Amino acid sequence: MSDETPFDYDLFVIGAGSGGVRAARVAAGETGARVAIAEESRYGGTCVIRGCVPKKLMVFASGYGRMADEARAYGWDIEEKGFSWDAFKPKLEAELDRLEAIYQRLLDGSGVDKFNQRATVADAHTVRLADGSTKTAKHILVATGGRPVKPDLPGAELGITSNEIFHVAELPKRILIIGGGYIGCEFAGILNGLGSEVTQYYRGTQVLRGFDDEARGLIADEMRAAGIDLQVETDVVKLEKDADGIRVFDTRGRETIFDQVLFATGRAPNTDGMGLAEAGVELGRNGEVIVDDFSQTAVPSIWAIGDVTDRVQLTPVAIREGMAFVSTVFRGVPMKPDHELIPTAIFTQPEMGTVGMSEEEAIQKAGEPLEIYTTSFKPMQQSFAGTAAQKILMKLVVGKQSRKVLGCHIVGPSAGEMIQLAGIAVKMGATKEDFDRTVAVHPTAAEEIVTMRNPTRTLG
Repeated sequence: MSDETPFDYDLFVIGAGSGGVRAARVAAGETGARVAIAEESRYGGTCVIRGCVPKKLMVFASGYGRMADEARAYGWDIEEKGFSWDAFKPKLEAELDRLEAIYQRLLDGSGVDKFNQRATVADAHTVRLADGSTKTAKHILVATGGRPVKPDLPGAELGITSNEIFHVAELPKRILIIGGGYIGCEFAGILNGLGSEVTQYYRGTQVLRGFDDEARGLIADEMRAAGIDLQVETDVVKLEKDADGIRVFDTRGRETIFDQVLFATGRAPNTDGMGLAEAGVELGRNGEVIVDDFSQTAVPSIWAIGDVTDRVQLTPVAIREGMAFVSTVFRGVPMKPDHELIPTAIFTQPEMGTVGMSEEEAIQKAGEPLEIYTTSFKPMQQSFAGTAAQKILMKLVVGKQSRKVLGCHIVGPSAGEMIQLAGIAVKMGATKEDFDRTVAVHPTAAEEIVTMRNPTRTLG
């Protein structure tokens, strides 16, 4: 980049989450661009600080109670004294501090200027910082992510969201989770495993809307079997402060008291007060930044990636979008981020991994008859122990004429690990016969993916 540019920077990134940090450090470190980044909160964004990472650590923590029972069945003499939030919480916070420091060192090592304050867009090439100063840039990248939102109902301020659950002073004895998406279902499993009495309300007929019906039905059954009081077609009317906790009024006319209420009722893009619309950037009805296939907004010098665009709200997707942006803008190689056939893990208990079409989606979109292959069984480890075993489900959705595996869905231990590898095959367009030709790894649960010879049912 030339030093004769009239701008302070070649790129100014607003938001230091995974996508913004990756774009900033690659643009600076690998293309020589003059880059700055502004972050009003903590480096690492939702995933590292208040999302994927602390959540997965809590998933690990919540599973040790069951492991202790299994260990005794396998001959280990284990004394279990229960879970201590006071022992776990400082270690969790220390790990987040460590990861945030890594993000900051990566930026420093790439020569990125950091501004630890809020930044907004003043015009097509100007960023205004919270201290009143302004910086100009040839390109502005908005990577401000999203935030959890509470419903508009009386007393909602009494509840918390996924942002706050990691920092509660003590684990609630009785907690109500409102919402049936993956965040609500994940925290239901986590808190249940840590010893809380968990009730979950969802206004729809089945949790995990949008995922394969057979898979989400099994997860709901197993959640209930684990002791979660999952109530569908139920919503909250209002919350009131009570001497014994929070009094919740629901759509069934009941009043129930909980120690804590967690809202897992959706997320919104962080565009409020950003000056984007005033600068000419088009926003959607939910406040999301509207971008083209290359992540460019209606203002040619302003770009956006990650959850703020509300395309696919996944950290690896935001990182890919950031890399595609750098390729397009700073390497001169136009690149569209690929949003097709993205493998996804949901850390419910049992865990779920999925890639491609659900059975229901394939019926609507495949354009050919389908073969559905399924198998369900109890895992060897728990069967031997004689403990309560969550069922495993393996499912392939196959085009009867094309023979392509259109969807793969796994419910059970390590489903996320398995779906990463299955996702490669599905992304490559593997056929059912390709799966059949693959020798099984025995004894594993994953071998069932390649040993399902006969369809469970044929559709169309």
